[in-house]
Amino acid sequence: MSTATARRTVLRSDELTCPSCIAKIERALAVVPGVERAEVRFNSGKIEVLHDPELAPADTLVEVVRQAGYESRVSAF
Repeated sequence: MSTATARRTVLRSDELTCPSCIAKIERALAVVPGVERAEVRFNSGKIEVLHDPELAPADTLVEVVRQAGYESRVSAF
């Protein structure tokens, strides 16, 4: 993925209750084709993903988080 095609998408989740939640979500997103990096911030509930929107659109990211056991939504911030 080139930097020109990379997009930063922020998801929000109100269901993060422990550090293992962070690891589970980051691992799930890391294996998605087109995801370069995923970082979960426990205190704010933010899930920041650097990805290729052609290979990993935002709705796919939300679904991957859901399959990992957590509800999330795309955030404007």
